[in-house]
Order: sequence, then structure tokens, then C-alpha cells
Amino acid sequence: MRTSPLWSQWRLPLPTHALQSRMMRARRGSSRASMSVSAETRGDKHHAGTGEKSLPKRETGAFQKLPMVMPSIDILSSAKRKARNVTPTKGIANIAKRERNKAAKHLDALMKELAVPLREYKENFPKKQFLHPYERALIELTFGEGKYEQVLGRVDSLRKKVLFVGKQHASLCAQSQTKREAEERLNEGLKKVEEVFQLERKAVEDLIYVAKMLRAMPVVDPETPTLCLVGAPNVGKSSLVRILSTGKPEVCNYPFTTRGILMGHIVINYERFQVTDTPGLLTRHDDDRNNLERLTLAVLTHLPTAVLYVHDLTGECGTSPADQFITYKEIKERFLGHLWVDVVSKCDLLQDPLSSFTADDLERYKNLGPDGAIRVSVKSEVGISELKDKVHDLLLSQMARVKGEEIKRAC
Repeated sequence: MRTSPLWSQWRLPLPTHALQSRMMRARRGSSRASMSVSAETRGDKHHAGTGEKSLPKRETGAFQKLPMVMPSIDILSSAKRKARNVTPTKGIANIAKRERNKAAKHLDALMKELAVPLREYKENFPKKQFLHPYERALIELTFGEGKYEQVLGRVDSLRKKVLFVGKQHASLCAQSQTKREAEERLNEGLKKVEEVFQLERKAVEDLIYVAKMLRAMPVVDPETPTLCLVGAPNVGKSSLVRILSTGKPEVCNYPFTTRGILMGHIVINYERFQVTDTPGLLTRHDDDRNNLERLTLAVLTHLPTAVLYVHDLTGECGTSPADQFITYKEIKERFLGHLWVDVVSKCDLLQDPLSSFTADDLERYKNLGPDGAIRVSVKSEVGISELKDKVHDLLLSQMARVKGEEIKRAC
């Protein structure tokens, strides 16, 4: 609280209420300072004990924040145009000195105009080690192990070569003894810098491809509770996503329609949830799976997912019920801790099961599906209302689980 001019001018004692207010603020400030020091001390002790430095906060949604990458030909054209506009330093009367000054500045400008955007790309593309595990998996599955880092490394290598050659020839220009010598060295330097850039400019084009592929990926919030539809190819997952969410995936009658992760959203009690339609899984060992199948497993592994497993017992999907049963048991066992609901699709094409039917697990699965499975038909809308209610309950439970884990981490 600021004192009025009267109190300040005559230095009279503060009124009682003002004095009390000042003392309270002083105590609060002291308390905050001690708390801050205490927190810093605890942090220092923690790092001293572990010998580790604190890491930057993990990035999420990084693919939607990628910088725009200019084509290499545009970078070169822009750099050459700006470098040509460079003028010599004012006040140099000697012609030879003025020309070598201009030549050195010309080369220096070209070198920097080429290097600056390359440096910005290297700095502004996300570091893979700081990404969410799901986003790291997407990069590896899309480009291959280590390819993302290689492209960024080549861009940075091109930057360093341009700087090296540019500085080298700018220095030669600065040592010229005559105007003609300065002009010759400038032309030679411009040619060399352009040759270096042209020779390895493919690194920039590869980075444009990387940015294009990453931006095209569906926007997935790695922290938002997610319903993941899983099953063999062509069992009806995409059709269910259309019914359950805002997602509008392509629906066609051929295997591997889903070429990536397709996203939709559901709003329940003012809470927003994600719904993913994932590529189909076949019955085979993990080492033999293609990248689309590995993408499905990455969603289950790295996102806070509840599973809606879709079974097609009609034989229309191209994967036999026997093979679906094998894959189902493997995935269910691997992700045992996930909240789960089973759905038998296309039930309008199935015969009504006998309530007294008993047999071994496989035969029972072929006729009834997993125990407790919801039988649905998109065409006749059988079971859709029940499925929506079940999905809503499942996602609210998943939300409670996610918030509980956040509280544990905070403690």
C-alpha cells in the first residue's frame, strides 16, 4: 500500500491499520520467499543425489506446430536476391577497398541468408526424445528407425558447409588488392556457395516431405481418454466410428481400408473423448507385423485407451473366426489392464445362437463371440443404443482412471 504524500512529506507515523497491513504483506512475502528457497533447495538436493539434470517438459501436439519449410530453390533465390542488395560500408574512398568490402559483405549476406532458415528448421522441429512416446512411435513407424534424425542432421550439415565455404571465400575477398581481384573472388565464392547448396539441397526437400507427412497425421491428444476400436481388417470398425463419434472414416468392402489412425470425438457430460479407428490386426507374430499393425499396437501401448474389440463371425471380412479368436486372446492378454468391451458386428447376418449351446472355447466363440459381447448391426441398428450406453460408461470410467493417475503423479 503506497503512503500518501502527507505521510511521506512529514514522516509522520503510519496509522494503525496501514502499519498492520504493511506488516502482513511483509510476512507473506517472507513466507513465499522461504517456500521458494525451500523448493529450490529440495530440487538441488534431488539433482545432487541423482546426478541428473531436470529435462525439458515433454512436448505434445508437436506435429501441428511444425514450421513451414521453403523449397530449396526458393531459399536459394531469396538469398541471392537479398545478397545482391548489399552495399559497401559508407565512407570508403579507395575503390579497391570499397570493392573488396562490398564483395566480402555480399558473400557474408548470401551465406547467412542460406544458413538462417536451415538453422531455424533444425531448432524448431521437435526433438524426438522430448516427444510423447506415442508421437515417437508414429515417427519411427512412418519414416523408419532413425530416419527423422538423419534428415534433420543432413539439413544441419548443409548449413555448416554453407557457412564454412562462405566464410572462407568472404575472407579471400577481404584480402583482395584490386577491384578486379575482389570481383573475381566474389564470383568464385558465389559459385562455390551455390554449388555446395545445390549439391545437398535434397535434404531440404526431404524435410518438406517429413513435415507434410507429420502434419497429415490426425490430431491426437496423448492425454485425452480414448476409445480404441480394434479387430481384424474389414470387421466393421469404421462403420462403428461413424455411429459413435464425429469421425467420418472411409467405409469400403476391402481389407486394410484404414491406412492410418482415423479420429472422431464424443462429448459426454461436457467432457471430450477421442475415438480411434485403427488398422486391422492379423494372426501373426509381432516381428512379422507390418507398420499399420504396429501403429495399432502403439495406440494401445502409449495412449490412455479403453478398448472396443470388434469381432466378425460371418466370415465376410476375409479373416476366419478361428484366426480372429487367436489374435483376440493374444491382444486381450497383452492389454489386460485396459478397460474393455467386446462387440460382435453384422449380427443381422448371423443365426440366433442357442441359449443352451455348450462347446469348447473356439466353437463357442464361433457361434456366440466372447462372453458378454454386445451383438450389433449397423444396417438394422440392432444393439446400437446398448453399445452407445456401454461406451459412455466405459469412457467415463476411463476418465476417472486418468484423473486418478494424474493425482498420483502430482503427489
